[in-house]
Amino acid sequence: MSDAGQRAPRPIANDFWLATSGDDLTPRPPLREDIQVDVAILGGGFSGLWTAYYLLKNDPSLDVLIVEREICGYGASGRNGGWCSPRFPVDPGPLKKRFGTTVARNVNIAQQEIVEEIGGTLEAEGIDAEFRSTGLLSLARSQQQMEGLASTLNTYESLGLGRGNRLLDAGEAFDRVRATNIYGGLEASYGANVHPGKFVRGLARAVEGLGARICEATTATAIRSGADAAIVTDGGTVRARRAVVAACEAYLTEIPGYRRSLLPMSSMIVLTAPLSEAQWRDIGWHGGESISSQVHTKNYLTRTADGRILYGSRGASYLFGSAMPENAIRDEPVFEWMRDCVREWWPQLADIPFTHAWGGYLGVPRDWLPTVDFDPDSKIATLHGYTGRGVSTSALCAKLLAGLIGGRKSGLEGLPIHRPRAPRWEFEPFRWLGVRYVQNAFARIDDAEGARRRRPADAGLAEYLGEQ
Repeated sequence: MSDAGQRAPRPIANDFWLATSGDDLTPRPPLREDIQVDVAILGGGFSGLWTAYYLLKNDPSLDVLIVEREICGYGASGRNGGWCSPRFPVDPGPLKKRFGTTVARNVNIAQQEIVEEIGGTLEAEGIDAEFRSTGLLSLARSQQQMEGLASTLNTYESLGLGRGNRLLDAGEAFDRVRATNIYGGLEASYGANVHPGKFVRGLARAVEGLGARICEATTATAIRSGADAAIVTDGGTVRARRAVVAACEAYLTEIPGYRRSLLPMSSMIVLTAPLSEAQWRDIGWHGGESISSQVHTKNYLTRTADGRILYGSRGASYLFGSAMPENAIRDEPVFEWMRDCVREWWPQLADIPFTHAWGGYLGVPRDWLPTVDFDPDSKIATLHGYTGRGVSTSALCAKLLAGLIGGRKSGLEGLPIHRPRAPRWEFEPFRWLGVRYVQNAFARIDDAEGARRRRPADAGLAEYLGEQ
């Protein structure tokens, strides 16, 4: 055992959510000894916390310990855009193509139901995470995007999921959100907004109330499988009688043996000061829906409970070797480009000040599909791969995993996320070359579409590769 577990944690990113969580962010005591428990969980984000929550709800006698390198919510769980999305990481069309109508329908129903369950759990546990059932609004800002939304609605209807989804023409969509270049939209009655900082910190307190222990400021150096399964850390070794749970999403790639399991992708966010009542009247958005357009490089907009506009998008380009330095997601030119995007949506907000900017890393599987597995022989349990939709999907995956570890049926065992292993990403430099090409091509496609130019000649190839 070393005394390295007593190190100070890294500074919190310039993240509005944790700063306004109302929680003391002083790290809990680190691990300082070797210990044995029933279930050892690596990662104090939504994946690890939800797994602990469902395990202890099913069996309060379990001895559960969570190991976290920084503080609970330091990663994507405390840095995201505040969506509790009913949309699964794999879109309905590709999901139907890969697994058939019945499975695609079941997956989407499960995803919608977990959003409702999250809201109920937050209320039952007394966690004021500003959960608001606002629904989603996907806006088309070009004719091509409108055609894509119509196709999406057709897919939902083919799955028997048309209820709650409705296509809006240009006038209806503009009445909802008075942004520039509105061609129409697709509304979904499902989905919610949350305050991620209050959510993740409150969930951490809830699992402690159920009996779990959390050691923060503790760095894991290895995961050990088999009869002597354990999380090896800089402060001691946590041996597990029943299961070791790898629940660290993008940061899983820093653990030996897991480098190619996920691709760490950055996402970045800018946040305005609160708008005045007159400004809100001017731009609409009175329903507070979670908004996106259909650009290839992705964007997501949230109206916060205190009246700000959050604009998020894909951030820095993928770095060779799946590197995840914090300075790569503090890129001022990227932040300024995103601020310009807000001004382009609403020119009347040209002078609105921006108060916060931050970024984070999310985990992307090679086939975009999350993975949940527990092998009783190795004692290794995994859940990961939410591709930016982890606020809700992490709870779905954790509910399934807790049932697998505890030998209890969750009703989710038949979903395609229940699988022993996902395809692995290519070795470098092929991974870097392929991902950088697709990122560059998607940006060129969006630029051409925004300028009303012809799509690049390689658009079809890039879109095909982006779905693989």
